[in-house]
Amino acid sequence: MIDATPEPWQPWRLAALSVGQVISWGILYYGMIVAAPAVADDTGWPLPLVTALFSLGLIASALVGVWVGRRLDRHGPRGVMTLGSAIGSAGLAIVALAPDPVWFGIGWIVAGSAQAAVLYQAAFTVLARRYRTRRRGAMTVLTLAGGLASTVFAPIVVALLGAAGWRTAFLILAGVLAVTTIPLHWFTLERRWAALPPATADEPDHAVDAVLRTRRFWALTLSTVLIAASLYMVTLAVIPLFMEKGLDYTLSAWALGLLGAGQVIGRLIYVAIPHAAAPWAPLTVTAALAAAMLALLAVIPGPAWLLIAAAVAAGAVRGAQTLVQGSAVAERWGTRSYGAINGVFAAPVTIVAALGPALGPALAAAAGGYAAMALLAAVVAVGAAGLARFS
Repeated sequence: MIDATPEPWQPWRLAALSVGQVISWGILYYGMIVAAPAVADDTGWPLPLVTALFSLGLIASALVGVWVGRRLDRHGPRGVMTLGSAIGSAGLAIVALAPDPVWFGIGWIVAGSAQAAVLYQAAFTVLARRYRTRRRGAMTVLTLAGGLASTVFAPIVVALLGAAGWRTAFLILAGVLAVTTIPLHWFTLERRWAALPPATADEPDHAVDAVLRTRRFWALTLSTVLIAASLYMVTLAVIPLFMEKGLDYTLSAWALGLLGAGQVIGRLIYVAIPHAAAPWAPLTVTAALAAAMLALLAVIPGPAWLLIAAAVAAGAVRGAQTLVQGSAVAERWGTRSYGAINGVFAAPVTIVAALGPALGPALAAAAGGYAAMALLAAVVAVGAAGLARFS
């Protein structure tokens, strides 16, 4: 689907959206990842309950994302993403003031609903529509910036927790989210989309409901879900996997951190994939690479440097997969109804990501160990690679 006239870069708008992603990811996602143990210690609520209620918000994000995608297509991003910032701030305030787990969960459902309007899925819709033929480069820049969110905000959250406690920390983060991302979204995003050029044979006007009924859409969705499940269940369980292989906790934790750095490498590799490749090719390649890296993590006994190198490679595959997923709908059905189609496509993937921290340990318990779990995940990725050919 090639347009003869490349869209202008508008670098200030891309920079503003990228900064918004750093702040939104850092506060609405990584803030709780860092603070969960402190919340459990202060309240006496079990840590698994705290993390489960946070995951409930991620599931809410997946479900609300279907509506958000349609809204973005029809009305443009300014109102939707600005409202998302405001609702996210309100949700964090509810979390901070929650007297019991019920209100804590309600707060995360509110904040999770806001995530659907401000995190990657919404931002990808903006980039697909704004840049169309140049969306790959724009998505790469955005996700490279988003990858800095944990680097920037993890130490900030730790400092706030130490200075003021988790409740005050979340009230401060709610305020920061409001005063930064509300004006960023309001003043830099399009109020309404410019009219699209007439449909052509190269880029027809696909009816959303018709796309959702096709075998191709469901092959794409299922293969992406399987890749996400296999990668998340292993990469999020690298610490217990490596400790099972004899590494100590500190070195295993470093491996997890380096795995995150590998995601940046993967996003850069994604740009090198030829634009003329068939739409199914990037998905098939990342699924096959995921299977290979996960199998290596399962069978390599050591030494530590080799295990860590395999973890970094797995992280690179996961980083590339984020961009393959973000561009999948546009590569197949164009950008005209990207938000609506992508909202349905991304929902089950987001749910898998929400359940990711629990998937690995559960399967490891059933399989008899984390190495066996990683090997089973590699088999799942092989199945995803075969299915991706039909997408």
